[in-house]
Amino acid sequence: MVAKAPLVELPFPRGNGLPTQSPLYWVGQKDRYLRQVLIRDIEELTGRRLIVYFANRFRDEAGIDDADPVYLMELLSDVNTGDPVDLLIETNGGKTDSTEALVTLLQNRLVDYRAIVANAAKSNGTLLCLAAKSIIMGAPSELGPIDPHLNGIPCTVLSDPVVAQSNFPLHSLALLAMKQTKKLAESLLRNGMLQGSAPGEVERVAQALGSRDTYFSHGSVIDHREAAQLNLKIQYLPPGDELWERIWLLYSMYDFDVRRDNYLKIFEGRARSTAIGAPPKVV
Repeated sequence: MVAKAPLVELPFPRGNGLPTQSPLYWVGQKDRYLRQVLIRDIEELTGRRLIVYFANRFRDEAGIDDADPVYLMELLSDVNTGDPVDLLIETNGGKTDSTEALVTLLQNRLVDYRAIVANAAKSNGTLLCLAAKSIIMGAPSELGPIDPHLNGIPCTVLSDPVVAQSNFPLHSLALLAMKQTKKLAESLLRNGMLQGSAPGEVERVAQALGSRDTYFSHGSVIDHREAAQLNLKIQYLPPGDELWERIWLLYSMYDFDVRRDNYLKIFEGRARSTAIGAPPKVV
């Protein structure tokens, strides 16, 4: 007689039991708990841990900043060394120094990191994707150029010698910012997706992403086809794909929740969660 495997008690609301939290607390946090149920479903489908960095792209204050590495480390502390990890990224970008810190953390902590872009990982969000071994994208997914900005002005504009005549310090800062971004992009590509590529390929891709030679607007859309043409390692999931439909549902939950609750960002995994609220408006 073959022994049956013990039944696994499914957590509420999947199982027949009640939540371990008090009813009022569970109801107040139900959106987070339901997102985490879907995170676990996706993990079961992929066999990989899933963590989420989701920024409210409609708020200027939601850019990548110096506080982010601490919150990301909090999520990664729940991941065993050697576990393959997916990072769902939604962001318009932000500070390059902070992005470097996030990249360093991901590289030091993970041996198998894959990026997921459901909607948009733009600017320095694209740099976070370049740190991955591959990028999952769907029909609406977009990356973007990585050319840096200062005071809202593209450094590709500020680097013009004409600017140096009127504002040499700003011109110099723009040149340094461009060098920083180019160096980081080339390092990520050389040690990641384009490792072992033909001579000059890393420089070609970094130049295409970081200058105005290929993309004339910082908001230009780089979809899965164009990303693949850049020789980035893209895994495209078409509409109707089982994994994609769950990723898009999870994205939709975050997108609705951050806007309804006026969050700047949510850092979340299957058991840990931090939501960053927007500062109150000054009347």
